[in-house]
Amino acid sequence: MAERPLRILQVLRAPLGGLFRHVNDLTRELSARGHQIGLVVDNLVSDGLTRERLQALGGSTALGIHHFPMPRVIGPGDLTTPFAVRALADRLGAEVMHGHGAKGGVCARIARIGRKNRVALYTTHGGVLNYRPGSMQSRVFLGLEHQLLRFTDGIVFESDFARRTFIERIGQPDCEAPVIHNGLTAHEFDPIVRNPDAADFVFIGEFRGAKGIDVLMRALAPLRAPDGRPATLVAAGDGPMMGEIRQLIASLGLGDRVTLLGVAPARPTLARGRCMVVPSLAESLPYVVLEGASGGLPVISTNVGGISELFGGLSHQLVPPSNDKALGAAMQAYLDDPEPMEAQARAHVDYIKPRFSVCTMTDGIEALYHRALARRQRSIASD
Repeated sequence: MAERPLRILQVLRAPLGGLFRHVNDLTRELSARGHQIGLVVDNLVSDGLTRERLQALGGSTALGIHHFPMPRVIGPGDLTTPFAVRALADRLGAEVMHGHGAKGGVCARIARIGRKNRVALYTTHGGVLNYRPGSMQSRVFLGLEHQLLRFTDGIVFESDFARRTFIERIGQPDCEAPVIHNGLTAHEFDPIVRNPDAADFVFIGEFRGAKGIDVLMRALAPLRAPDGRPATLVAAGDGPMMGEIRQLIASLGLGDRVTLLGVAPARPTLARGRCMVVPSLAESLPYVVLEGASGGLPVISTNVGGISELFGGLSHQLVPPSNDKALGAAMQAYLDDPEPMEAQARAHVDYIKPRFSVCTMTDGIEALYHRALARRQRSIASD
């Protein structure tokens, strides 16, 4: 017997990055299954791309898209928005509040307080775990997390790494807290057809310290193909280190070997490289690794966060972070003899496809919603 449709509010701060990619896919799939979905987002983030992304979700948000102030850092909106979101949930008859990230998680769980027929779930997406330990923001939000755990009916961890980190820094949740990995849509498992003039390597990510783009440039500098040709790289992204990386490219003499694309769509960019490189120093469960591997592209990655969970039996091939020599050695091995990695990449798709699909992800989260509501109702009935 099919479960009944639910009225669900997804709460997040900004429609950006992997967090929004997750909410976007989840919203579309839940709506297609008959649930009524609404979004709550920050009204302080307003640009053409943000409006375009939200407008594209209009057909999947029967409960509307609602804007409230959610400052990136602690601000006045943090005192008023959670209660405004609770009032909105009352008006809409929301049964499930699902908060994403630190700010979304606070709003979703405050909206559950004092409401008998409503549950609150939370996905960290790094969130509070990303704040620098000992900082004011870290202390405030870790304290809030401890207090809000008693109003939390379920926590979704996108990786086992995120779950372990949460337990270490905040504590063992009393509620159900499964690992439900991010997933990709069906078309993303179509093979990536590389451009005839593809570079040797491709990078996609923000130009900031945690992504290791500087380590990648130093690793690339000495690399040569067997015929002596210098190795080449295509890099897509932008961020606070862009100026610094441009200077590093110049100082290493890589101007003719590195093509900087700026911000660009993932799949067409992946087709511009023969092998993907992920030199990150810190991650949770990055979509970009899935996007490359699902299309059959060889992926050279550092062993950080939950990345090893994406590689299964190939995880021993991941390289240590912040080590340009180790990263360069793995890249040189691909240049010298690409076929072993190409064969592994083709087999890797078979590992990823049943474990990391949007359908599998939504199955797990949808079932968690229903179990949380059933537990809540049993608890009320026993009072």
